[in-house]
Amino acid sequence: MSKILVIEDELSVRENILARLEAEGFETLNAENGINGIAVALAQTPDLIICDVMMPELDGYGVLTTLRQDPLTATIPFIFLTAKADKGDIREGMELGADDYLTKPFSRDELLQSIIARLKKQAAMRQQTSGSASPSPEAVSGVKSLQPSPKELQRQVKALQQSFGLQEELLPSHQELSNFLAKINMAIFMLQNTTSEVQRDRCLGILQEACTDELKLLNQMPHLQELLSPENLRLLLQFSLIHSDITGQVSDTE
Repeated sequence: MSKILVIEDELSVRENILARLEAEGFETLNAENGINGIAVALAQTPDLIICDVMMPELDGYGVLTTLRQDPLTATIPFIFLTAKADKGDIREGMELGADDYLTKPFSRDELLQSIIARLKKQAAMRQQTSGSASPSPEAVSGVKSLQPSPKELQRQVKALQQSFGLQEELLPSHQELSNFLAKINMAIFMLQNTTSEVQRDRCLGILQEACTDELKLLNQMPHLQELLSPENLRLLLQFSLIHSDITGQVSDTE
């Protein structure tokens, strides 16, 4: 019996999918958000994962990226659920390693066809790599040793929660700085293209306000630098929340 994990934040949608799967004889697991979904996947190693794209705390792309980085879950078939069929979103999911995409609302047949196709493909790949011979006791023991302990799972979930806490602290500062720069660019453009004294005074007022606000933000840099400690940077890098070149930029300022 195949074991399927459903990660979906909408309760009614999640329960509907679980009911359909259980009616077809599948063993089911479920999680209401991305962080819990990762923890369940690492603990239970399901045969297939169905995951919503848009979720709070950690979206489906973040879940897929994290699971693909762990040897225990890297090859589990992964089906995305999305409320929109945007080609750019589908391409992004496929580039990250998703196996299929289902657009809501989907029928029972569409769901089952996608699941069965992915499970058959996975079974064929396993047969090719392992041959017809049964795995040795040593191999089975080796796989079991890869299973994370409850303490390790707890540590990974805590690290995920901490990393997204850091991201939430950094995001407002990034947005504020972007707003200030947009105001400055707009004012400079207007200054270059106006001959009216009134408009010029208005532009100068916008520049003065934006520069004052930016100075306030820059005065918070000691706090931001403390937040971006080497330990915190490693944590953000671990879950692909920042690019690796940022660490070099921060270390250069220290």
